[in-house]
Amino acid sequence: MHQIINSLLETDMYKFSMGQAIYHNFSGYKTTWSFACRNKNVHFTQEMVDEIKRQIKLYCSLRFHEDELEYLNKIKWMKGSYVDFLRLWNPRYEDFEISTDAECGLSIETRGTWLNTSLYEIPTLAIVNEVYFRMAYDYEKLFASFKERLKQKKQKLLDGTLKIGYFSEFGIRRRLSSEAQELAVCELCTVNNGSSVFSGTSNVYLAKKLGLKPVGTMAHEWIMCTGQGEHKHNPAYSNWFALDAWVKEYGVLNGTALTDTITTDCFLRDFRLTFATLFSGVRHDSGDPIAWGEKMISHYENLGIDPKTKTLLFSDSLNFEKADKINEHFKGRVRVAFGIGTYISNDTEAIPLNIVMKTTLCNGMDVAKISDVSGKGMCKNPSYVDYLQRCIDWRMTHEVN
Repeated sequence: MHQIINSLLETDMYKFSMGQAIYHNFSGYKTTWSFACRNKNVHFTQEMVDEIKRQIKLYCSLRFHEDELEYLNKIKWMKGSYVDFLRLWNPRYEDFEISTDAECGLSIETRGTWLNTSLYEIPTLAIVNEVYFRMAYDYEKLFASFKERLKQKKQKLLDGTLKIGYFSEFGIRRRLSSEAQELAVCELCTVNNGSSVFSGTSNVYLAKKLGLKPVGTMAHEWIMCTGQGEHKHNPAYSNWFALDAWVKEYGVLNGTALTDTITTDCFLRDFRLTFATLFSGVRHDSGDPIAWGEKMISHYENLGIDPKTKTLLFSDSLNFEKADKINEHFKGRVRVAFGIGTYISNDTEAIPLNIVMKTTLCNGMDVAKISDVSGKGMCKNPSYVDYLQRCIDWRMTHEVN
């Protein structure tokens, strides 16, 4: 099989956003990441596992080129010190442990500094996904169905059947293939008819190649590790530690806060006037999007902030139909944007893989996510999840708001 990852830029933009803040503030932190496939009845064969190992070794042979580093350096909020670090950085295959010791036939764990292991997540998932679909199916048949569906969904935007406003492509980790993602981005980047406007991609490599905006700020790992990696912290205040560190790194730049790492209600206890003013918006990634959006609008209004000056970014399992309904509901009340992943990059006649790599340890201790719906966490220690939930519950019931 051809090499799947051909550039170290081929990752989500938020990996560099978080990476810079990690480099300057948490370079000593160490993390363990664990892979999981949430699909039932999916099995990775020995041949697939061998190819995944080969592809990850090829990925680990890559280095940043000067034109790639110069591209990053021109991004307004990137700093030369971090770009210089990337000039010296390379992935280490020694940080990976890959085996067949899992129910699905594939086990992957990465261990090392947070600086390193954070950058492994997205390329690893892209490799796993493409190897699976090329080896488990008739890939050319899948790609044909992908192109046909892409054509149909693009037409619905062009003719105004669906009106979704500003949207970005977020699909690298679960894409059918690199060629499928590039085709989708090339097709959709021409959509700009007022009612639907393509505004960028999270894939930094494609953004550079196609002259698009690279999109992405923070992920759950940022809140989990900054809030729970220092074991003296009360984890119910994870959001405060994460937001405070982000503002120290970026000020008013690069500011879209993720709300659901330890529930949105707990997040709002810390997202008070200063943070709500400094951050340009918030991102939704679990729970009912309409109820969440109403809650955020009410929160801004209670703080005396005009919601129309802020952006609600929706990114949870979206398609164009869902985005259309959300956009219509909030029209004229708040800025709305969408980050759409699998529906753009892997919509075929086959069921997409629901694969993830999550931080499971930070500095030798458990970390966990308790989002607005169950089933999205991946902590290996139920006792820690119970402890985190009790910390959240105590804060929510005893703290004077």
